[in-house]
Parts: sequence; C-alpha cells; structure tokens
Amino acid sequence: MNNDLKLYHHGSSACAAKVRLVLAEKNLQWESRYLDILKGEQFNPDYLRLNPKAVVPTLVHEGHVITESTIICEYLEDAFPNYPLYPASALEKASARYWTKAVGEELHPACSALTYVVSHRHTILRNGVGSFDDFINNGDAAGKAARLMKWQWINEGINAPGAADKIRLYVSYLRKMESALSGNDWLLGKQFSIADVVMAPYVNRLNALAMSPLWENGKLPAVASWFARLQQRSSFQQAIIDWVPADLREEMLSNGQKSWPQISSIEGLS
Repeated sequence: MNNDLKLYHHGSSACAAKVRLVLAEKNLQWESRYLDILKGEQFNPDYLRLNPKAVVPTLVHEGHVITESTIICEYLEDAFPNYPLYPASALEKASARYWTKAVGEELHPACSALTYVVSHRHTILRNGVGSFDDFINNGDAAGKAARLMKWQWINEGINAPGAADKIRLYVSYLRKMESALSGNDWLLGKQFSIADVVMAPYVNRLNALAMSPLWENGKLPAVASWFARLQQRSSFQQAIIDWVPADLREEMLSNGQKSWPQISSIEGLS
C-alpha cells in the first residue's frame, strides 16, 4: 500500500465517495483513515487540526493536507495524470466544471438535507446529539452555519426550514442529467469523466434512500440507463458501496422507505 496517500473519510459521505471514485478510477492505492461522523469523530481535536471545519474528506499526500472534495479531485488529477478524468480540450473542461461547480454549490447541500431529514437524524438522535451549544460550537466559525442547518434537520426532519426546497432542487438536477444524457452514454458524451464521478454519489444516495422511483418506470429513462451503466463499473462497488457499513445501508433503506410517502408528496416533484 502506498502510504503517501491518506484519506480521512466516512462511508455515507457523498463528498468522500467522489474522492474514493477518483482514486479507484485512477488506480491509486491509498491508506484509509475512517471517521464515524454519525458518532462525532470528526470533532476529535487531532482531526480538527487537519480540517477545522470538522467535515470529511481530507487528503494527506506526502505530509501535505488538502481539503474540500472538488479541490482534492483536481489535485489528484494534476498529481497523478494517468487515467485522466478531465477532458483534454478547454471547452470540454469548462463543461465538466459546470457539473463540479453545481455539485459543490447546490447539489451537495441538497443531498445533505435529504440524507439528514430522511435517515441520519434517526441515527444521530439514537447515538445522542448533545446540547445545542456543544453541537454548534464544535469546529471553527466557518462551518457554524452548516452545523446550525444540520441541527434543524436532525430535530425537525422534513419540516425544517428550507428542507423541501432542497429536495426540489435535488430533483431538478436529475432532470438536467436527463437532458445532458440524451443520445449519450455519459454526461459529457461517450467517455466516462469527472462529471459522472461527481454526480455518481448523489444519484446513488437517492437509490440508497429508496428514492429510485424518481427516475424509474419511464420517468427519466436516460438517467436510469446511466445509473445502470455506472453500477457495472468496478469502481462503483469499490468506492461507494463497500465503504458503507451494512447496518447503515439497511437503516438508510428502511428509513427511506418509511419517508417516501411524505417525500413523494412534496409539491413540484412529480
């Protein structure tokens, strides 16, 4: 194993999953530093020194710390150019970056909301969420707003402020994918690319939460075909499925099935 690459990550983190996908697609060996974020291990002082925002993933390469999942993916592409995931032309790179930018700015917050209000809130409440002050004040000021939202998702579920809007936004990206995939195997055309990498964990999150009726049964046929092709890649099982503990997979699926009637009734999803 190449100990020069260390990844701090968690199985259910979509951001961590896309970094693991890049590592798998580029055939890179790496050392796992697994943090159970549902038990609060991201607040360990040693980890906070690496990532003061108290989030995953964090990559350490030859002693250098790189945070923010999109930056990590770009770093890996530059540091390890074999098996490139970014297109060669400037125009195609710009197209790829529309997807990576959209994930970071809009889709990831929507995914976090969906995951917490449907499933993670139950796990965290069972483990013990602690006091409001402790939850909000752990980590640095830059991540405080995100922790406040998570507190609301954990305690109020789908009724938390803005939760339904986040889910509508999530579904809007499935529709954008359907358009981009018209006549194409992958989001940028015939070749699997970073655009597919960054979207993969987010579509899979819907599947893990029993939300696949959003694209199945002819609703979004191009997305359905894309997801089937994605699941056939060896990197999908290796980077996404294998890292999610079996009990967490079962809990997410069960919680998703219970929540589906409420989620599917949100105005604007059909």
